[in-house]
Formats: sequence, structure tokens, C-alpha cells
Amino acid sequence: MSGTQQQAEQKHAAGPLGLLGWFAVFSAARAQTSWREKLKWLLEPSVGDLAFALRSSLAAGLSLLIAMWMELDSPQWAPLSVWVVAQSSRGESLSKARWRIIGTVVGCCVGVALIASFPQETALFFGALALWVGLCCGLATFLESYRAYGLVLTGFTSAIVATGAISEPDHVFDIAMARGTYIILGVVCEAALALLCTPSMREQALRNLTLRLEGAKNAVCQAVPDLLTGKGTPQKQAQVLTTLVSANSRIEFDALEIGAHTHAGDHARAALSYLMVMLARARGMGLLAQQQGQKSAQTYPAPLAADYAEAIKHITLSTHAQKGDRFRFKTSSRRHTREAVENGIRSAAGILAAWLVWEVTAWPSGAAFISFVALVYGLLATRENPILASSAFFKGAVWCAVVAGLYAFLVMPLLTTPEMLLFALMLPMTIGGLAARHSNTAGYAFSFNMFLPVLLGPSNLGRYNEVAFYNGALAFLFAVLFVGWTYRAVLPFHIDSHMRRTLKWRTMRLKALAAPRNHATMQQWLTESAESLVRILRNAQNVPEQLRLAYMQEQLQGMSLGMGVILLRDVAQDGTIPQGVRRGLRVFLRKWSTEGVQALQWNIMMQHWLGRQIALEQDKGIKTKLETVQACLQVMTAETVQHDNLARFV
Repeated sequence: MSGTQQQAEQKHAAGPLGLLGWFAVFSAARAQTSWREKLKWLLEPSVGDLAFALRSSLAAGLSLLIAMWMELDSPQWAPLSVWVVAQSSRGESLSKARWRIIGTVVGCCVGVALIASFPQETALFFGALALWVGLCCGLATFLESYRAYGLVLTGFTSAIVATGAISEPDHVFDIAMARGTYIILGVVCEAALALLCTPSMREQALRNLTLRLEGAKNAVCQAVPDLLTGKGTPQKQAQVLTTLVSANSRIEFDALEIGAHTHAGDHARAALSYLMVMLARARGMGLLAQQQGQKSAQTYPAPLAADYAEAIKHITLSTHAQKGDRFRFKTSSRRHTREAVENGIRSAAGILAAWLVWEVTAWPSGAAFISFVALVYGLLATRENPILASSAFFKGAVWCAVVAGLYAFLVMPLLTTPEMLLFALMLPMTIGGLAARHSNTAGYAFSFNMFLPVLLGPSNLGRYNEVAFYNGALAFLFAVLFVGWTYRAVLPFHIDSHMRRTLKWRTMRLKALAAPRNHATMQQWLTESAESLVRILRNAQNVPEQLRLAYMQEQLQGMSLGMGVILLRDVAQDGTIPQGVRRGLRVFLRKWSTEGVQALQWNIMMQHWLGRQIALEQDKGIKTKLETVQACLQVMTAETVQHDNLARFV
């Protein structure tokens, strides 16, 4: 067969039907690949993911089994506690378990007090309950990490105990004690299995902390040369700040695993703060060099070298403890008062609305519905974007209800012992544990894992009640849907308004930094500003790129300006500086505290005046400090010039 004939036959074979066939094969292969990638967490789990899923599932099943052996009236709450406490690291589990126990104890006491205070006054009871839950959710906004979780846990535990005792108020103490028993049982089971599975906790924590700090240091060292040459982009700087903030958020858990008698956490936080200072200082030096037309230095300038040396020192001390070390380092995160108030109002209004639904409908599962509403509010109250979190939470709740229904009607009637129930639940709980380890499915697994045993409601008594299951499942799904609706209807979260509030807060804080009685350090200012920036960027995916870029620039400039104001404030309080210089700096700072950035209109005059003072100064040390102040003012001017250019661009 000739080449021409072969080409003709291939062309004929690739006619309309042939092309469709090849397209169908390609589409099928693509779909198969897509589904394989989406289910990779289930089909090809890593050893770590599988170990976590099996460990947590076994701990949840064991807590359920022990609760049933003890013949407790509601054993399903024990595995819920396991899944709430179970985290990817041992330190996280310890931290969350500690605050969960504290929150549960306080919540049980408040629940008993509410029932005792309003035994026959339904409206007053639910009004007080709504106020208490709203107060807990609002105040939790100001707290960090699992301290916030402990406070919201106090609120919804009070709701669970109090609503559970509405029909039998004389047994409220017994209900509170049972609730506390479930929590402690779940925490103990999870902790015991975690200790057995991770015996070298301290050594692993030290390795994790070292790797985390080294990664943060390398990211900063890679970014600094670009910033010094003016090539660093806001996106790149924000990416490095995200790395630093993420590392900082994990330090608490590493420190718990390492041990309470060291200051590893303090030194690690100090190291990251010096790396942030190094990053901000490099940005300012790059802007100044660019404005003056200077070439970047081949080596680190002296201030950057000093920051780097301090960071290395604290990195070393964080992993190599020294006797007699009493070092302490604390930072604070930014929280908006308005955000806390809206969170509290939304939660309180939701509890009152749920009570009205029960009051109007006389729903037999109304008390359970209110308990679920309070529980979901507590779990989602401190999320950065509760609307987004509630959507994933509801999808996981639907899957939970479907699987629980299948088990309730098809599997549980065949089981005769609690041990058989444990083996039967291992499969869905292990799948849920694997899903919890991946970001794309973690939101679904969050509700699925916790509420699967709650909806099943296993007990040692008699026949399974189908009607009770339907009511319980409906109360749960409706509660999740109800909370999601209130997040969208009552003072909804909008990222653009949140960005405006953050910029307003930054302006106020910049003015406040100039006050003589303000003791905020550079490290504290940069840390809280970086955390605020990273939090916004995590929820700004739908914001136009130009606006997001402008916001990043505004925040980065604010970090640099605040750093300069703090330096000027500290120099103005330095007793070694001549009195006339200190008086001039205080005048400038007073203008800054009232006018903010507008005070920089006096900057050129200040620089000339400082130049004359430097020329007259004979002491070399004081002269160096004054030159640093002058350079600081020049950097602040460069930042405002860039700000003006950006404003015209936007």
C-alpha cells in the first residue's frame, strides 16, 4: 500500500464518526483522571493520613463502647468529643482537649444556673440563654487559637445542658454530670491512643519546629535581595508573610509537645518576629535606594545583618534549651470590636429565632433543634468567613444524615452487641478521618465525623425508634441550614467591608503608635499587621485583582510606616539623645498622633533640621542614632510617594 493510500484511509477513518470516537475516548479518560484526582485522598491515602484516620476512628469507637458498657444514657456524645479533639498534631490535640474540658465544666455550671434561675419562665430562660451564647461567641472573637474554642464551647454546652433539662429540670445536675463525663471520656480515649501511636512526641516536635523555622528563614532570605533591589512584588511579600504567620500559628502546639519547662515557643515567636522586621526593613531600604537612585548593596546592610543575627540566635535557643532561661515573648492579634459585636448579635438572634420556631410549631424535637443551633453557632462562630464555612458544613451534614439513615435501617437492626457496632462504624469513620486530612474535603468531614454517632444515637435499650431518628436528623439538618441562613441574613460577612474596616483600624493604630504611653514594639506591630493581612487575603479570592493589589500595598506600607513611628517614639524617649532633638521629635509625633500620614508634610523640614543637628554632634554613637532617625524619615517619605502613585493608579 502506498503512502498516499495510507493517508487517504487514515483521513477516512478520522471522519465524523472517527473524530467523535476519539473525542469520546479522550473525554472518558479526562473524566476518569479528574475523578481519580478528586478521590486520591481515599484511593491512595498516605501513611500519615491512614494512621490518623484509624487512630481517631478507633478512639471514637472505643469511647462509644466504654460509654455503653458504663450504661450511660447518651453514649453518642463521647465519640463526638473524640472527633472534636482529634487533630493532625499531638500538640493541637493537647491544646484543644485542655480548653474543651475547661469550657465544658464552666458550661455545665452555667446550664445548671440557668435552669435554676428560670424554672417556670420560658421567655426569660431563652432570653438569658441567647444573651449568654451571644456573649460567648462575641468575646471569643478577641481570643486566639483554641482559647476561642473553649469560650464558644462554654456557650453551646450551657445550651445543650439547659435545653436537655427543660422537660425534667429536677435532673439538670445529673444531665450536666453526664455531659462532663462524655467529654472527659472522649478526651482520655483520644489522648491515650495518640500517646501510644506517637511515643517520640518531643523529638518529633523539635524536628517539626526546626523545619518550620528554617523554612521561614529561607523564605525571608530569598525575598530580601529582591526587596533591596526594588524587584520585590507585593504578592511575593504577602506570600512570605503568609509563611511566617502560618509558622507562628503552629508554635503553641509544638511548645506543648516539647514540654512546659522550656521557652522554645517564646524563642520561636521572637525569631519569626525578627524575620518580619528584616522583611519590612529590606522593603524600606529598597524604596529609599530606588528613590535616591542608588545601587543595592552586595551584602546585607548593618541593620539587616543585626536582625538576621537575632533571628538565628532565637532559632538556636528554641531547639537547644539553656538552664536559667527566663525569656518571654508575647504578641497579640488584631480583632475588630464591630466584628465581635456582630458575631454576638447574630448568635443571640439565632437562638431566639430558634426558640420562636419551637414555640410556634410545638415540634417534639424543638429542644434538640435549639441544642443543634447553639452547637453549630459555637463551631462556626470564630471562622474567618462563616458563610463559606456553613456551606461546607451543611454538605457534610447531608452526607452524615444519609449514612446514618442507611446504618439505622439496614445495619443496626442486625447488630446484637456493642462490639459489633464498633466494627460496623469503623468503615465510615475511617473514611471521614481520611477526608478530614485534606483541605478540599475537610469542611465536609468536620460535620460528618462529629455528628454521625449523634444521629445514630446508639443505646443499650430495646428497639430502634425510626420516628426518633427522622426527628433527630431533621432537627440537625434544619439547624445547620438555619444557622447558614442567619449568617447570610443577619449582619452578613462581606469581605470588602471587612477590608475597609481593617484599613480604618490601621489608620487609627498608626496614630496611636506615636503616643508616649504606647508600648507596642516593632515586632508586635508587624506581627498583628501581618496576621490581619493574611486573614484578609485568605478570603479575598473573589475580590478584583486590582483592588486586592491596592489593599496589599496599603497594608505593607502601613507596616513600614508603623515601624518608623515606633523607632521615632523610642528615640524621643532615649535619655542619651540631646534635649533639643527629643523635643523636636515629640512635636513631630504629636502632629502624627492627630494628623496621621498628613504629618509627613513636615518631613522635609525635619530632615534638614536633623541634618544640621548631625553636623553639630560630636559623639559618634549619638550621631549614628540621629542618622538612623534621618534615614527612617526618608523611608517614610518614600512610602508615601509610592502610596500617592498607587492611589493615582487605582
